[in-house]
Amino acid sequence: MSTVPTTTHHATASHGSFETDTRWTAIDAYTLSNLHPLPHPNTSALFQTLKHSQANALPDIGCPAVQGKFFALQCRMLNVTHSLELGTLGGYSALWLLTMSPQLRVTTIEYDAHHANIARENFEAAGVVERVEVIVGSGMDVLPRILEEVEAGRRPRFGFAFTDADKENNWNYFDFAVRMSKAGACIVVDNVAAKGQLVDAEFAKESGRVRGARKVVEKVGTDERNEATVLQTVSEKDYDGFLIAAVK
Repeated sequence: MSTVPTTTHHATASHGSFETDTRWTAIDAYTLSNLHPLPHPNTSALFQTLKHSQANALPDIGCPAVQGKFFALQCRMLNVTHSLELGTLGGYSALWLLTMSPQLRVTTIEYDAHHANIARENFEAAGVVERVEVIVGSGMDVLPRILEEVEAGRRPRFGFAFTDADKENNWNYFDFAVRMSKAGACIVVDNVAAKGQLVDAEFAKESGRVRGARKVVEKVGTDERNEATVLQTVSEKDYDGFLIAAVK
């Protein structure tokens, strides 16, 4: 019999807005120690980014390490040279992409000026600041300008896009990302499963986040510009999931 504790023996514990389970954290720790062993070239930069972000009171809502590496691997497999991100926070997810693909450049949009400043400091400390463009502002204000530049040929089309900002605008951000991406690009919308709340239509009436998640799933499903699926995830941080799409 396995000695690894399970939710059968220990109910899932709630830590603030996170849910954790001993199996999830054990699997993450074991697989990361084998598949991203220390010391790794980007270990110090990622650790310092988390440390500096925490010291400056940024919320602990970034993606877990295994998810960050998954996105970085998507960029490597697709040979992505330009990536779009909505929701910079402290720069942790962008740093995963940048440190694993030296040819990659990231355009990242952040609404909160304090978060953007901390992210810039993290990029500077990691030695990647020359490959990152941090734009402060609302996604719905910034994206039309970027789209205009893309369509005018003043900015390259994106090969990867990661949406992790205000969930009410999930569909709007996805739509802009498709219009600015090249054929074959990968687009990810984070946090759509929301601990299973995605399928709770009654809860969605009270939650803009869940309404945004349901809207993007339903709209993407009828959008002939892409093929997509949703992957549920468990990790050291939560039970959630993301929508992942390939642009036609």
